[in-house]
Amino acid sequence: MADHQYDLVVIGSGPAGEAAAMSAAKKGLRAAVIEKRNVVGGNCTHKGTIPSKALRHAVKQLMRYNTQHLFRALGEPRRLTFPQVMSEVNRVIPRQVEMHTSFYARNRVDLHIGEARFVEAGKLEVHLLDGAVETISAEKVVIATGSRPYRPEDVDFSHPRVYDSDTILDMQHTPKNLIIYGAGVIGCEYASIFAGLGVKVDLINSRGSLLEFLDDEISDALSYHLRDIGVNVRHREEYAKVIPDGRGVTIEMKSGKRIHGDALLWCNGRTGNTQYLGLEEIGLEANHRGQLSVDEHYMSAVEGVYAVGDVIGWPSLASASYDQGRAVANAVIGKGHRIIKDAPTGIYTLPEISSVGKTESELTAAKVPYEVGRAFFKHTARAQISGEKVGMLKILFHIDTLEILGIHCFGAEAAEIVHIGQAVMNQPAPNNSIEFFVNTTFNYPTMAEAYRSAALEGLNRVTRL
Repeated sequence: MADHQYDLVVIGSGPAGEAAAMSAAKKGLRAAVIEKRNVVGGNCTHKGTIPSKALRHAVKQLMRYNTQHLFRALGEPRRLTFPQVMSEVNRVIPRQVEMHTSFYARNRVDLHIGEARFVEAGKLEVHLLDGAVETISAEKVVIATGSRPYRPEDVDFSHPRVYDSDTILDMQHTPKNLIIYGAGVIGCEYASIFAGLGVKVDLINSRGSLLEFLDDEISDALSYHLRDIGVNVRHREEYAKVIPDGRGVTIEMKSGKRIHGDALLWCNGRTGNTQYLGLEEIGLEANHRGQLSVDEHYMSAVEGVYAVGDVIGWPSLASASYDQGRAVANAVIGKGHRIIKDAPTGIYTLPEISSVGKTESELTAAKVPYEVGRAFFKHTARAQISGEKVGMLKILFHIDTLEILGIHCFGAEAAEIVHIGQAVMNQPAPNNSIEFFVNTTFNYPTMAEAYRSAALEGLNRVTRL
């Protein structure tokens, strides 16, 4: 049994764990990472963000080929199977692993491959892949073990036609009809991906509208465009029973409906990966979803044990996890750090969605006097050239101060475009005004010039008051 001593040990090599370890090493701490896979990157690289976004990109390219007039001259619309598309996606993951692996060597962060378990506070056992056991001691431990799809006990996930958002990436056929249960971010993303492949999709939503945390207008636009590409969205439905057989899967709903598909993709929530950490040995308890509570310094209820990333719940974004990892490294050494509260949403449906700041509903409830400026992509030259005419940019701003209160974008490159508004919005007053966009020259033709159009439209409304 080998013994190792560190200043800080991170459990998990996803975005949060990697950022915590690298940042700690750059601050002079002797750091190590424990990863249970035999490669680094965490769920983000192997099952989540990277493969799903690479899959989306491939499907988007196929959709453009099949819909744009230029490509129609090359022949009839083409179909690709799901395994064919995934073969292209799987080229990306090894490149990501190679890049992230190099970070550890470059920053002299030790990497231990095995499953970690607490023996006591500040002491861990690592069960290696060859059966050996290492003992690792550290003054500080950061739990960054991420999350996995939630699996209710009454659904048979061992059945070959029942998938979750991890196992769907290994599917070896292309269903004609797919049921997606759960219309959160992951469910909506996969609904648009499979519809783009020509699969008939039933998207089952237990709520009254899609992604209710979004601005209402953006949520409505998503619902319309999902239906436009062939997704059958069913609101206010909950399952009573899942019945898989040799021909597919039938879901009996509490409403009495029976919905049949060739396969089922379960996308109803996620669970923190804490079940095998031996938390009981240090007196730490996760909630019913396997998540840990932390204070403003990302410290758990146990002194010297921190947690970041999906394992602490909201916002459960790779972007926020990277920032939380850097923040916890500062917290460990007693340096000032920020709590991540302002992460923009990035939802990679087809078309994509991104937003930052307040929604109209939130501003109305808070009785904030605001106005709206909109720009529709179909009116911009760049969108007309590229053929990406679906979507809009929406700016919410204070009627009196003209302060930007929210940016909401739906359409091509939304997750890129939103950062222009975010940068201006975060400036100190009065530089956070919507007037910035009319007093700044934008390249032409670009998607970014939608900010100028939206600002002019919004300011015209205020002028008429």
